[in-house]
Amino acid sequence: MQEKNIRDIVIVGGGTAGWMTAAAMTRILKGDYRIRLVESDDIGIIGVGEASIPHLATFNSILRIDEAEFMRATRGTFKLGVEFVNWGALGDRYVHGFGKLGPELDGLPFHHFWLRQMQEGKPSDLAKYSINTAAALQAKFMRAPADMAGSPLGEIVQAYHFDAGLYARYLRGLAEQGGVRRTEGKVVRVVQRPADGFIEAVIMESGESIGGDLFIDCSGLRGLLIEQTLKTGYEDWSRWLPCNRAVAVPSSAVEPLIPMTRATAHTAGWQWRVPLQHRIGNGHVYCSEFMGQDEATAILLDNLDGQQLAEPRHIAYTSGRRKKIWNKNCVAIGLAAGFFEPIESTNIHLIQTGILRLLTMFPRAGFDAADIAEANAQAQTEYERIRDFIVLHYKATRRDDSPFWNYCRTMDIPDSLQHKMDLYRSNGRLVHSEKDLFGEVSWLQVMHGQHIEAKGHHPFADVRPAAEVAEFLGDVEQVVRKCVDFMPSHADYVRQYCGVPD
Repeated sequence: MQEKNIRDIVIVGGGTAGWMTAAAMTRILKGDYRIRLVESDDIGIIGVGEASIPHLATFNSILRIDEAEFMRATRGTFKLGVEFVNWGALGDRYVHGFGKLGPELDGLPFHHFWLRQMQEGKPSDLAKYSINTAAALQAKFMRAPADMAGSPLGEIVQAYHFDAGLYARYLRGLAEQGGVRRTEGKVVRVVQRPADGFIEAVIMESGESIGGDLFIDCSGLRGLLIEQTLKTGYEDWSRWLPCNRAVAVPSSAVEPLIPMTRATAHTAGWQWRVPLQHRIGNGHVYCSEFMGQDEATAILLDNLDGQQLAEPRHIAYTSGRRKKIWNKNCVAIGLAAGFFEPIESTNIHLIQTGILRLLTMFPRAGFDAADIAEANAQAQTEYERIRDFIVLHYKATRRDDSPFWNYCRTMDIPDSLQHKMDLYRSNGRLVHSEKDLFGEVSWLQVMHGQHIEAKGHHPFADVRPAAEVAEFLGDVEQVVRKCVDFMPSHADYVRQYCGVPD
C-alpha cells in the first residue's frame, strides 16, 4: 500500500521566498492540505533582489497574476537585459540582452556569419542585431505584439525591475486569500523525531508548538532548519566567486528611465543599479579581502546618480549552495538553499525553480529516498551551471589594475566552464543543454563583451559569398534599427501601461 498523503505544510520564513512558496502552493495544491507560514517582523530580510530574468512571467502566469497589476503593485519597470561597464577592461561597455540575436541562415546560428565577417576584418557591434539590446541602449520599450510574428518586434523578451518587499506583500495577500495561515513570531526551538531526525515541530517564542509533515525552510542565509537544525552542510564557492559582502542603498529616480539593469565594475567588485518607478535600487558587491566596508560604502555613495534616500544596509554572505536542498522532511528554498550575488538576477529565479521542483516531486508521508535524491541532483546541476556563467564574468577580463582583478583573471576555474570557453575560442561553438538556464546568446554576449575571441567559425558559414553575408547582416541591422525607431520610450510605455501616480 502507498504511504498516506501529507497534510500539514509549515513554511518557516516570509520575504520573497516564503510568500512565493505560499502563494504557489495555495494556487496549485488541491485537497486536504493545511499551509502555515511563520515569520517575524523583527527579523529583517535582505531585500536586494529587485530584478528578474524573463522566467518570472511564467511564474506569475501560473498564479494568474496580471502583468500590469503586478507592476503597479511593485512599482515595477521593464528589463531588457544587463549593461556591463568596466568588466572586460576599464572603459568597456556591453549589454547582455535577453531574447534572440539575428535569424538563422542555412541552418546555422546567426553568430557564425557575424564571426566570419569580423574575422575577415569587418568588425561590427553585436548589439545592432538584437532588438532587446538595441532598444535598451536607446531607452525604448514595448511588449511584443501578438500579431508581429517574424518581426524583431514580435521577439522582444522582457523581465522586470520591481520592489521585492512590495512583491512579497502582494503575494502574501494572494496566499492568505487562498487559505494560508500566517503566524507572527520567532522560532526558538526545533523539535526532531528521536528515531530518524525528521522535524516534528517548531516552537515559537510564545510557547506555541507548530507541527507539520513537510517543513519548507525560507529563513534566508542562516538556514534555520536545513543547516542549523539538520546540519546539511554548505559547498563554498568563494574561490571562484570571491565577493562576500554587499552594501545597499536606494536613491531618487532620475531620467531617462532605462529598461536595463546596470552593473559597473569597481576595483574589488561591482555596483548594481536597478531603476524602479519611484526610486533606484543601488548596491556595491565587494570582496572583504581586498576592500573594507567604509571604502566600499564611500564608492557606492559617490556613484549614485540620484539623492540618497536611506542609510546604507550591509550584508555578509558566502557564495555557494547547500549540499542538499532536500534533507529528510525539510526542503530549502531561496537563500536557505544557496546564494549567488545578483549580477544576473538568478536568486529570485532559483526560488521559482525550487518551488516548481518541490511541486513536481511532491512527497507522500513516507518521503521516498529516490524522489529526494532526484530533487537534490537536479538542484545541484542547476546551481553548478548558473555558477559557471557567473564565474565567467570574473574570469574573462583583461583588468590588471587591482589585486582583486589580478586574482580573478588568473584563478583556476571549474573544468565545465573551461570547456565552454575553449570551444568558443576554437571555432565559435556554443554548447547548450536544456538544463542550462542561460542560452547560447547569453554566453556569446558575455564572452565577446569581455574579450574572449573566437579564432574561427563554423565552416558552413563560408559557403556563401562574402557579399551575400554582408548583405544578410546589413539587412538584419536595418530591420532592427527601424523597429527600435518605431518603439515608444520606456518611460512613456510604463506611464501608460502600469504607471503609479507620484
